[in-house]
Amino acid sequence: MIDLLVAGAGPAGAATAIRAALAGLDVVVLEPREAPIDKACGEGIAHSAVAYLSRLGVELQGRPFHGIRYLDAAHSVDARFRAGPGLGVRRTELHRGLRRRLDELGVPVVRARVGEISQTPSTVTAAGHTARYLAAADGLHSPIRRQLGLGVDPAAGNSRPTRSSLSPRAVRPAGAGSTRRGLRQHFAIRPWSDLVEVYWSSLGEAYVTPVADDLVGVAVLTSARGSFDDHLRAFPRLRARLGDAPPASGVLGAGPLRQRVRRRVAGRVLLVGDSAGYVDALTGEGIAVALRTSAELVDCVVADRPEDYEAAWRRVSWECRALTASLLWARNRSLLAPRIVPAAAALPGVYGAIVNRLT
Repeated sequence: MIDLLVAGAGPAGAATAIRAALAGLDVVVLEPREAPIDKACGEGIAHSAVAYLSRLGVELQGRPFHGIRYLDAAHSVDARFRAGPGLGVRRTELHRGLRRRLDELGVPVVRARVGEISQTPSTVTAAGHTARYLAAADGLHSPIRRQLGLGVDPAAGNSRPTRSSLSPRAVRPAGAGSTRRGLRQHFAIRPWSDLVEVYWSSLGEAYVTPVADDLVGVAVLTSARGSFDDHLRAFPRLRARLGDAPPASGVLGAGPLRQRVRRRVAGRVLLVGDSAGYVDALTGEGIAVALRTSAELVDCVVADRPEDYEAAWRRVSWECRALTASLLWARNRSLLAPRIVPAAAALPGVYGAIVNRLT
C-alpha cells in the first residue's frame, strides 16, 4: 500500500514527497497541471530554505541575494543577511529542480485531480489511489480544505488565482480594503542590487527580486484594484529604476492572500503549504515555512501519529505568522503605515535583527 499520497506538486507538495521518499516511505504525487508550474510569487528563497532544499538533493539555478532593502519616497535602509545569501529563483526553475529530484527518487507524479476523498480508520482514498495518509498541498484556495470543511471562511476560498485580467479601475489606498492580492511580472534588465528591494507606498508594496543576470521579478502586493501598470505608477523610484526595460513575462495574479484555517488534520488528511493557512506575502517567508512544516508532516507520518501534526505545525510556523500579522496590522493603519520605512531607517539595528530572525 502507498504510505503517503501527496496532492499537489508545487514546492510544499514536492518537498513533502521528496522527504518522505528519503525516509523510506512509498509515495505517489497527484498533480493535474502540466510541468513546469508557474505562480505569482516573489521568487526569493531564504538561506535556510535553500540549505534545506540542498539537503533534500534539490539543485537550483538562480541569483544570490544578500539582504533586504526597504524604500519609500524619501528613505532607504538595508539589512544584510548574517547566515548566508538567499537565492532568487524563477518559480518555473524551482519547480523543474523539484521535479528532477522526484524523478531521481522514482516518485510517480500522476496527472490527476484529487476529486472526492473517502477515509476509513486506516486508509484514505483519492483519485483511485488508496494510501495510509494524504498530504494536501493543493494551494492557497485548496479544494481539499474546502471539501473537508477546514477553512474558517469558505466563501473567501472560492476566489481563484488569475492571470492579470484585473480590469483597470480607480486605485484605492492599501488600507481601503482587507482583501490583499499579488501581481508579478519579469523585466529584462540587469539587477542593479544584490538585495531584494521592497518599495512602499500608500498603494502597497513592490518587491524586486534578482532572479538571473539579466532578469528581475517585480511583485506588487495591494488591496487596490487595477492593472499591473496602474500599480507601478504608485512606485516612481521603482519605475525610474526599470526605465525602458521590456517585460519578459506575462502578468500573473493570486489572491485573496489571507486564508484562515480551523485545523490542519482531518482523520488521515494533513494540510501543508499554503493550503494549511496563509497570513500574507509581506515577509516573503512562504516557501521557508512550507518546507519546515512539510518536514514535520513527514515525521508525523513516519511515527504514525497524525494527531501530533497540528501542534508541530504551530510550533515551527508561529514566529513567522506572528511577525507577518504584526507588520500587516501596522501596514493597514493609516497613521502607522507611512512610518514603517522611516522607523526602520531610524533603527537599522532593530530592522536588521528582525530580518535576520525571519530568515
